[in-house]
Amino acid sequence: MTAPMEIVLEPDTEDLTDLDKVWKVVVWNDPINLMSYVTFVFQSVFGYSKEKATKLMMDVHEKGRAIVSSGTRTEAERDVKKLHAHGLWATLEADE
Repeated sequence: MTAPMEIVLEPDTEDLTDLDKVWKVVVWNDPINLMSYVTFVFQSVFGYSKEKATKLMMDVHEKGRAIVSSGTRTEAERDVKKLHAHGLWATLEADE
């Protein structure tokens, strides 16, 4: 009797390359939050100076979005959750 042939699958390396990517956290403009509140959240969550937080808030307001942080996927997901907890509309995207 012969042993059954074993099928060896190649590992999915596409998921591994995601670990090497830099992920950006994007905050989107919304009609609900006041500009002063968005500035406050950026200062509180990221420790940004009032000047930097205000500049990012103005980008959100005028351009419709701003990249507020970047890092590993885990770090970006953590930042998005923090922003959601403060009522801001945030997403993450892979840096190209």
